[in-house]
Amino acid sequence: MADGATASLKSRVSEAEWNARVELAALYRLVALHGWDDMIFTHISARVPGPEKHFLINPYGWYFEEMTASCLVKVDLDGNVVQETTSFINPAGFTIHSAIHAARDDAHFVIHLHTVAGVGVAAQQEGLLPLGQNACLLQEQVAYHGYEGLALNHDERERLVADLGDKPLMLLRNHGTLAVGQTAAQAWIGMFFLERACAQQVAALSVGRDHVLMAPDAAQAETREQGKGIGFVSALAWPGALRMLDRRSPGYDV
Repeated sequence: MADGATASLKSRVSEAEWNARVELAALYRLVALHGWDDMIFTHISARVPGPEKHFLINPYGWYFEEMTASCLVKVDLDGNVVQETTSFINPAGFTIHSAIHAARDDAHFVIHLHTVAGVGVAAQQEGLLPLGQNACLLQEQVAYHGYEGLALNHDERERLVADLGDKPLMLLRNHGTLAVGQTAAQAWIGMFFLERACAQQVAALSVGRDHVLMAPDAAQAETREQGKGIGFVSALAWPGALRMLDRRSPGYDV
């Protein structure tokens, strides 16, 4: 690992914080397994239960496949590290995640990625198109935010939050994808569907816009309503995702 084995924090934090740490580490490992990580860049965060409004985020310099529950860094909404650690965080990650955690009570988990397909669709003027079932399920659930450069300017936080509104998903123009969830499972399934939809769109448009078949209007409307049940699906999919991690990337829960 980046700076050697990290001593377990399990006995030094509350049970609620430990559970949040384990689920956040699982999200990092899942992103790595799917090939959606961007070396040491991009971020996933989790709110720490309690009145302090602290949240957990990755130590800057660690690869996603290395993440463990104990290595994650706890910070406050001003970016101050509020635990004993030699690690530090990426300022750009703090800007985006602190804005959403501060503004949305339901934002317990926030995933932000820079995948090839996600950036590819985020750079398309029309955004996410109703080309396949995944995209149709997400209609009216995806917000858009214009690109302002590296997210180092804290003034951008107000604009990002305003653009996100109450939606669970976002395409950050020329930048990447974002998912918000009350649970790790909800954030994960939302991001999975969004990334899959983006990959399908990039593949479909490889033949040119004129030869692409959009989903029929009636089917779009029907699927849009069905998409409101994604939260239920997340509760079914998440235990299986954790079992996959236990087989293919053990050690995240230490």
